[in-house]
Amino acid sequence: MILPVILSGGSGTRLWPYSRSLYPKQFLPLVSELTMLQETVDRLKQFNQDSLSISPPVVICNEDHRFMVAEQLRAIDTSASDILLEPFGRNTAPAIALAALAHPEAMLLVLPADHVIQNIPEFERSVSIAVEQANAGKLVTFGIVPTAAETGYGYVKTGTAIDNQGACVVDQFVEKPDQTTAESYIRSGDYLWNSGMFLFKASRYIEELKKFNPEMLVCCEQSIAAATRDLDFTRIQADTFEACPDDSIDYAVMEKTKDAVIVPLDAQWNDVGSWSALWEVSKQDNAGNVIKKGKGDIIALDNNNCYIQAEHKLIATIGLKDVVVVETDDAIMVADKSRVQDVKTIVNQLKKDKRSECSLHRKVYRPWGYYDSIDSGERFQVKRIVVNSGAQLSLQMHHHRAEHWVVVEGTAKVRCGEKTMLLSENQSTYIPLGEVHQLSNPGKFPLEIIEVQSGSYLGEDDIVRLEDVYGRE
Repeated sequence: MILPVILSGGSGTRLWPYSRSLYPKQFLPLVSELTMLQETVDRLKQFNQDSLSISPPVVICNEDHRFMVAEQLRAIDTSASDILLEPFGRNTAPAIALAALAHPEAMLLVLPADHVIQNIPEFERSVSIAVEQANAGKLVTFGIVPTAAETGYGYVKTGTAIDNQGACVVDQFVEKPDQTTAESYIRSGDYLWNSGMFLFKASRYIEELKKFNPEMLVCCEQSIAAATRDLDFTRIQADTFEACPDDSIDYAVMEKTKDAVIVPLDAQWNDVGSWSALWEVSKQDNAGNVIKKGKGDIIALDNNNCYIQAEHKLIATIGLKDVVVVETDDAIMVADKSRVQDVKTIVNQLKKDKRSECSLHRKVYRPWGYYDSIDSGERFQVKRIVVNSGAQLSLQMHHHRAEHWVVVEGTAKVRCGEKTMLLSENQSTYIPLGEVHQLSNPGKFPLEIIEVQSGSYLGEDDIVRLEDVYGRE
């Protein structure tokens, strides 16, 4: 039985402004109607279960993303074996160690949540080859058969062949090369792209981690031992895990072990690490343009090899070539396709300036539903709030703002101080500053309200939670 371990902790900054740190690319529908996380799970369902038995996945994510993971799995009728919540990001080696310690008898198939693999039968074939090697005690990585001299990927040099199916001893892991070096790698035929995907027995990974990084293993063992269950999640103990070394599986184990094996993968793989990469895997028109309309619209005249995405507004483009244009509800990004790696520099500038656009969209998802910040000024803010059927916000109060609620659709159950009331469409209520209050949806359909906040400070950190069914502080 293979246990998929899906790494879902990335921030996806190179796909800003569509991807944000609190709503990154793995939770977005980039190449189909499914999100990247859902695509990762769904392709495993398409394996031939008679030859490769796949169990429900373990998903590793940070606490901020936990309800998005659970909801997206539920939307495709999938139950996770476990959802491990990392209190801090400590890179891939500790994350995989947590999964291995939690499931020590399993064979782990480690997969990033944000890759595209279009040829699923070929992917399944490579996994089958890797299983044979893992059963022999090997630690297997998958090497992507390169299609170009890419400088944005790490490479793995292949060594002695092990079987007649392509599996080889790993000779060397190498860093991202310059263009000349990358071209020499391709000419040699000895190098594959480093995919970041692995397969091995959990027990073997633990053995090798103990040999090469015992401090990391001890921290992970203590963190797992102190872990607690929280709804559908396993919450890793923060104080212990904070001391864990930060390192990738490549550096911590794979470059040091004598049992590293690489299996080639030629399955139309892409890590969708930039807008140009997304352009490559998306459907293009006769002029090489990718046109993606969300709720927006696009009028494109005489453009070539462009990526244009409109989420809300009308975008009109004329005579562009090799340009990326992406519009969201609160930002517009325009870039030469050859410079899209520099998007990360923009995000760093936003972080430095402490701007919310680096981490949040205007629409913010919560475990109970979502809110959309419609308008704001110096002493007011207007939000559209949608609460799922049967869901409720925390019992809370605010030190700096009052709130007016108007029900647009559905039925609202409102607690305000000692009073509890039911409000229907077109009815409203007022929550004074400092008053304890709670909003919930007792109905069978979504509840939609308009909230008007007024006060001296309107930040999200002016929420004092007194009770919360979702375990938030």
